[in-house]
Amino acid sequence: MTGRNATQSRRRFLALGGATAATALAGCSSILGGGDSESDGEAGTAAGQISLSDFRGSGPLVAQREAPGGTSIEDLPDLSGELTLYLGGGEGGLYLDLIKLLEQRYPDFTANHRRQPSSDLANRIIEENDAGASPADVFMSVDAGSLGAVANAGATTSLPEESLSTVPDAYQDSEGRWVGIAGRARAIPYNTNQISDSDIPSSVQEFPEAAALENSMGWAPSYGAFQSFITAMRLIRGDDETMSWLQAMQDHGISTYDDEFRVSNSCADGELAAGFANHYYTLRVQSARESSPIGLAFTEGDAGALVNVSGLEIINGTDNADLASSFVRHVLSAEAQEFFATRTFAYPMIPGVAPVGDLPRIDELNPPEINLTELADVAGTVDLLRDAGVL
Repeated sequence: MTGRNATQSRRRFLALGGATAATALAGCSSILGGGDSESDGEAGTAAGQISLSDFRGSGPLVAQREAPGGTSIEDLPDLSGELTLYLGGGEGGLYLDLIKLLEQRYPDFTANHRRQPSSDLANRIIEENDAGASPADVFMSVDAGSLGAVANAGATTSLPEESLSTVPDAYQDSEGRWVGIAGRARAIPYNTNQISDSDIPSSVQEFPEAAALENSMGWAPSYGAFQSFITAMRLIRGDDETMSWLQAMQDHGISTYDDEFRVSNSCADGELAAGFANHYYTLRVQSARESSPIGLAFTEGDAGALVNVSGLEIINGTDNADLASSFVRHVLSAEAQEFFATRTFAYPMIPGVAPVGDLPRIDELNPPEINLTELADVAGTVDLLRDAGVL
């Protein structure tokens, strides 16, 4: 295929339609292998007896998935001891479920956590490091910018090579100070009854001129993911052009929402024709409302196609370096990556685990070539959004 037809297969992700993966692969270790779901569920009820079904989500998007590839937690050293974890961001509640599974799998392991917005915890770690040492062993953040701010302040230590080698270079720090654990792609949810994929520009810069989208789009500018998207636009296009785009979108009649899940639901309801949101909100709508008329499109090579990551870093001065390193490896295990893919609908970071449904794989997307650490300049973005009258 050539031209626009060649890109539609990776740009478009329509409503469900019964797409599933192949049945479970043979020859996997016991925690990853087959067996019916009922017996798998029973195995997960006892302490230390956690099966793949405990990590895997459920519902129409998850049905009949392949067994995940990658390193199983069965092939890793047991987690044992107490770890102090700073957990940042709105998705942290979902990530706590993964922590609880690991604690159930390893009865001698405890993760004591502090949960706050990522930027607040990043600032706390930097202040604690400047004062001598942070009580945190590991910082888990939903935002690469916050991870970068902590790393740039000299508050981190090197990550294990065994973890870095499993994740594509684009989704880890170039100096090995943090590593991505789950990806989220900027995308365009749209109502399939109102518009088609061909109505959606392939470049985010063209949206203010899209006649089919006039007075019918939504965004959530107070949302951290949106602000990372605008930060990426500033890096690529500069502040002046980004300001012009924000003003043009307002002139085009865009509506403001509190969060991107509401944007996506409003697309499904027909209140909006399209919007700006992380990809997984559309999947969450589809999972809860299987017949909803919502599709998903991706722009190409610009800020609108940004793939940001949640990630981990080990804090400088920790007395639990070995446990922290082992924890990082567990979060990048086949089971944990299956958790992120099927429970949070994020993009897994290791090649052996597929995204859910008909989503293109992460290496089939066309994100901009930027250093995710540079997304740390959120303050400048907030100032720009205020100057544009968006916030």
